[in-house]
Amino acid sequence: MSDRSTGEIELTAPPVDKVLDLHGDPLRADLVVFLNGNQWMVMEDLLVAFHQEHPEVKNIFYETLPPGILLQQIRCGTLRMGELIISVPPDVYTAGREEMESLLKDCFIKEYVPYAKNHLAIMVPQGNPQGITGWQDLGRPGVRVVMPNPETEGVGRLILKAMKKTGGRELVEAVMEKKLTNEETFLTQIHHRQTLLLLMDGNADAGPVWISEALYQKRIGSPLDYVPILEEQNESGTYFIAIVERTAQHRVAAAAFLDFMRRKQAQDIYAGYGFSSAN
Repeated sequence: MSDRSTGEIELTAPPVDKVLDLHGDPLRADLVVFLNGNQWMVMEDLLVAFHQEHPEVKNIFYETLPPGILLQQIRCGTLRMGELIISVPPDVYTAGREEMESLLKDCFIKEYVPYAKNHLAIMVPQGNPQGITGWQDLGRPGVRVVMPNPETEGVGRLILKAMKKTGGRELVEAVMEKKLTNEETFLTQIHHRQTLLLLMDGNADAGPVWISEALYQKRIGSPLDYVPILEEQNESGTYFIAIVERTAQHRVAAAAFLDFMRRKQAQDIYAGYGFSSAN
């Protein structure tokens, strides 16, 4: 289907053409932003508000992929997804402290600042058929667990920290070694997409996630539920934002976006999706 007003050709053939985490036109971008994937649900409201303040930033290209994948993309300069190749450099990057420290050390960024926080929950199919109550149940034989890959997902490292605090090294080994070997643990590549699909399709019994992701699925009526984690067994993660000085091609827009992300309007939008303030 063509749109004569914009000169665009639209071709849609679900599900074969779905690219859920690349948004906008990289060739005409006035701003390029790489964000932690679990923020995908926030972006529509966030960018509407940003555009109202900065109408001069007309075209924004953004990616919502795992922060470790985005970190590799920043370093390599190119992302390949199947036959699609993206080589646009980012102006702004958001991630956890570990990724930011890596970029700071190698002079990709000059500084990074916090803008939001989050904590953990365990997502389960509606009705919680396996009776999951907390971290210890993930080590039970027969419970199929979807885990974010700790090598590319900061939330994966945080989950392991929470599990170790609760059940010691024994629980971590059960989930990440024994059950990985017998295929009762599945490591994701894009956890904010794969975890939901595996749970909804009946191929998994539990998936640790950020609480914001669990709340959003409840909000839109997905056939999923979640198990809250006791405060003493939980962990919180902080999101940081930085201008990627080495590659930024739209520095004024990048500075405006970073400033916007730290102000009340953006903070309120994030709070509406289950995130908490970095302050």
